[in-house]
Amino acid sequence: MIPGARLILLGRQGAGKGTQCVRLSRHFVVPHISTGDMLRAAVREGTELGVMAKRVMDEGGLVGDEIMVGLVRERLSQPDAVGRGYILDGFPRTVPQAMALDDISADRPIDVVIDLDVPRDMVLSRLSARRVCRDCGTNYVATGAETLPWICEVCGGDVMQRDDDTPEAITHRLDLYEEQTEPLIEYYRLQGRLAVIDGVAPPNEVFKRLTLAVESGRRAG
Repeated sequence: MIPGARLILLGRQGAGKGTQCVRLSRHFVVPHISTGDMLRAAVREGTELGVMAKRVMDEGGLVGDEIMVGLVRERLSQPDAVGRGYILDGFPRTVPQAMALDDISADRPIDVVIDLDVPRDMVLSRLSARRVCRDCGTNYVATGAETLPWICEVCGGDVMQRDDDTPEAITHRLDLYEEQTEPLIEYYRLQGRLAVIDGVAPPNEVFKRLTLAVESGRRAG
């Protein structure tokens, strides 16, 4: 069996992280840990941290580092993550979170931090063309040649553009990501733990680049 891995995947929205995380999870046989999914699960299950997070979100606030670090600490203590590793997607987002993760993973350090780099104008174009079925969530890409109303091939629901996929909303999200992540990328670069992977290529080629980066990081560790 291919050895497991412990890695962090960074990248702008629309860079293809979701697709590649699924493929890497299957390849290395490790859980793909999305902090968004983890947060929703904790709220749904009513855990102590989930109750705290729900209270903050219900009040319109952002879930702070203390809760997010606690959720990650709990998840990384589970047998699957301890035994083989994990792919962290969406955490850390800030340098203080990265420092907390260093403490959490001190006994089993991260193999590599990967920045999946796709130019901003390209991800803006990708996200602006994204459409989604209102009923089943199936994703589509608009080409301008669609028949309206656009009907989902899976369930027959209406295919629409999400409110947060307008160019203005996407630009705001990208600005926020870059503001938060630039110091984080520099933090890992200075530690010699960062691998920047060009994400502008067919998915199979990008996947090959990512696996080589993980294997190289594992050997270096």
